[in-house]
Amino acid sequence: MSPQGTAAYDGLADLPPLVERAVGLARRLGFANSCRPEHGLLLHALAAGAGTIGETGTGCGVGLAWLASGARPGTRLVSAEIDTERAGLVAALFVDLPHVAVLPGDWRELYRAAPFDLLVLDGGEYPPDPEELLKPGGTAVIDDLTPASTWPPRFGGQVDQARIALAHPPRPGRRRAQARAPTWPPSSPPAAFP
Repeated sequence: MSPQGTAAYDGLADLPPLVERAVGLARRLGFANSCRPEHGLLLHALAAGAGTIGETGTGCGVGLAWLASGARPGTRLVSAEIDTERAGLVAALFVDLPHVAVLPGDWRELYRAAPFDLLVLDGGEYPPDPEELLKPGGTAVIDDLTPASTWPPRFGGQVDQARIALAHPPRPGRRRAQARAPTWPPSSPPAAFP
């Protein structure tokens, strides 16, 4: 999700047809926070090397459309969208692609289809632990992490719980989906502070 991402498509030509349809849906719904074109090109390239792809935060399906447009034949794509009505509208965009599924619900829905070669985390206050959803050697793309210059990191005036969750994954043997959401303050900041 990118603020004003949908507007970034204004005047662009030669987009994959599925991306054009998803951007059209975003415009009709007044959804401004679509995947930006440059992010879409990255997703398109990464999708070519994956056999299974999971995504959180479908939005209006623009990022998913980039992924589906870049994926090899036979690649399975699964995306979870918490807004049930929007999930249904996006699923209709992909109705002719039986290898693409849009699940209504939060990121926990992805456990039904895991593990993935490529996992795109875009949205959600408390993200999953990528290791729980990835195949060994899989790739995670984490969106929505704006640069932070202080600890604790803040977003929108509040402590950024998603960043804290990613910096402090659960202990081995404990699934985040079953664990309580992380709280502030953790015992220490992460070793590698962005």
